Amino acid sequence: MPSFVSKTLISALAGAASVAAHGHVKNFVINGLSYQAYDPTVFPYMQNPPIVAGWTSANTDNGFVGPEDYSNPDIICHKSATNAKGHAVIKAGDSVYIQWDTWPESHHGPVIDYLASCGSAGCETVDKAQLEFFKIAEAGLIDGSQAPGKWAADQLIAQNNSWLVTIPENIKPGFYVLRHEIIALHSAGQTNGAQNYPVCINLEVTGGGSDLPSGVKGTELYKPTDPGILINIYQPLSSYTIPGPALMPGAKPVTQRTSAIIGSTTAITGTATAAPAAPTSTAAATTTTSANANPIPTTTLRTSTIAPQPTAAPTQTPTSRVGQPPRPTRCPGLDNLKRARRHARDLAAH
Repeated sequence: MPSFVSKTLISALAGAASVAAHGHVKNFVINGLSYQAYDPTVFPYMQNPPIVAGWTSANTDNGFVGPEDYSNPDIICHKSATNAKGHAVIKAGDSVYIQWDTWPESHHGPVIDYLASCGSAGCETVDKAQLEFFKIAEAGLIDGSQAPGKWAADQLIAQNNSWLVTIPENIKPGFYVLRHEIIALHSAGQTNGAQNYPVCINLEVTGGGSDLPSGVKGTELYKPTDPGILINIYQPLSSYTIPGPALMPGAKPVTQRTSAIIGSTTAITGTATAAPAAPTSTAAATTTTSANANPIPTTTLRTSTIAPQPTAAPTQTPTSRVGQPPRPTRCPGLDNLKRARRHARDLAAH
């Protein structure tokens, strides 16, 4: 009879073989302290995964949620997502620096961020179907003069697969789910071709604000026929309508930049407010803050301001005719396969 470790090894390798290097959030940084996020390619194969502030999800293949499932709870925090058992504390007005492990250059599209109040009981037990999300930041098309255009996702790649989102300074203190999402549009010219990659993180927001905007349930955020969902990006575009509800009143543009990491810490459990644990690393800070640059406004109204990155690698140019998507190419999954093998070997050694 196959052992638990053997089954785990087979599952890990099978999952890795199908991974198209789409990526997942590996950690997030608040005031220089890095918090581990939920790793869907590793944690499901662990008997006792760590408690983190990121919601669990069943996208072990780093897959997506398609428009055909917009009315399904999977769109809220990803496939079969369940509540994170911890949370991170942040003061209103401070920023969360969200780091993905990778993101493919071909997957152009917007980056969108929402908050939803969990009430006084906290987010560890809230019913995700009852969460009402209000949009706090969005960024879409930066330059559509040459297909497939330059997008927020391209900017994310340019700054080390990372994205900065600021918690509005006037938000009422309390427990919130931060919903961070990339929507890939490389196949969005056909029905149900868009790909949503949502990620949820539990936060406790402190401060003296009083704003609590009304929101929209996760299963009502998008429709498959929204102009920002069903769209052919392989043609010059003068504008782009970012999907979802309007930005919350008073939302301010965020200039994208990188962050400094001085150490790591762990998620807090329970509903009591507490300061983050002392950093586990006392090494000198790794400063990755970029130099100030004049921001480049997006081509849509009320969109997060994007700062240019001079050292960014150029995005790939489609080889197809204008107006036609390029031939499908296999996303490289070799690194993911190697990583899965290493984790499987570690599991077998224990």
